[in-house]
Amino acid sequence: MTDTRYLVHGVFWDGPAPAAVPVPGESGGGLPAMRLQDPDGTLTELALDAGTRLGFRLAAKGKHCLGHHKVHGPADRDHVLCPARAAATKGSQCERCFVLDDSRLIHDFHRGGRVPPGLRAYLMQPHWLYVATFANGASKVGTASHLRKWHRLAEQGAVVARYVARAEDGRVVRILEDMITRDAGLPQQVRAAAKAAALVAPAAAVELDAVNGRLAGEARTLLAGAGGEGFEVVDERWVRPELSANACAQAARHAYPHDLGTGTHGFRVESLSGSIALAALDGSELEFVVNLGQLKARMIEFGDHGSAVPAVQESLF
Repeated sequence: MTDTRYLVHGVFWDGPAPAAVPVPGESGGGLPAMRLQDPDGTLTELALDAGTRLGFRLAAKGKHCLGHHKVHGPADRDHVLCPARAAATKGSQCERCFVLDDSRLIHDFHRGGRVPPGLRAYLMQPHWLYVATFANGASKVGTASHLRKWHRLAEQGAVVARYVARAEDGRVVRILEDMITRDAGLPQQVRAAAKAAALVAPAAAVELDAVNGRLAGEARTLLAGAGGEGFEVVDERWVRPELSANACAQAARHAYPHDLGTGTHGFRVESLSGSIALAALDGSELEFVVNLGQLKARMIEFGDHGSAVPAVQESLF
């Protein structure tokens, strides 16, 4: 991959979901991968495992459009690359691709918003409602389609999570999600920066499990009393990928001291929670938390690069 510029589309967990009861010798959850677009528009995947070394430089300023999606059904969609290779003006999209993206219509579907037939077919599959808790105890309510039931939480970087309802379609599950936010006060988003900051000093697993269990229980009580049709209350624990274990373990580590939006970088991935890596720098015994999500929509070039170790390490303790 040296000397070729790649546009980073993000970190994805598309491997098989782990078994609810771990199988000896198997790495639960498969491997995540960084999805890359080469100059010809071909999408490739760089597997991220414990021990993977990433060395790269930022090859262009700013962010670039990642294109848009056309959804044809529950497991059928097209990823259309940006024909203009334009700068990103709305998150990781240009204005044109943002308008053309089917996924932006999802959040208004349960309020009567119109959607194309393919997106409607996707939304009419079964969906799951979950409560996820992150490394500092911050929690959220969220939804996942049946086909992405496990993967959604893996990409969210949850430390512990429980499913609280199974809905017959995406309209019902979003009505339930709004109800839990309104009546239980659970937000529907936890910012990526907050997730990364929390992994610098994660709370004890037993504390996080207790928080998640309590909030999930409150959500189930609300759901059970809500009445209505189209869903059933469930009590099911999400299985976290093994590769996330070290990142989520209670330990003192340090925030990565460099801006991923510029310069050169190099480190070894030791563990990964969502798109946030626990990484080692050459020449240092310290562990650093690196939010690889900050590379999304940026142009990079791989090479034998390394990240500078902070000059005064004592200040990090």
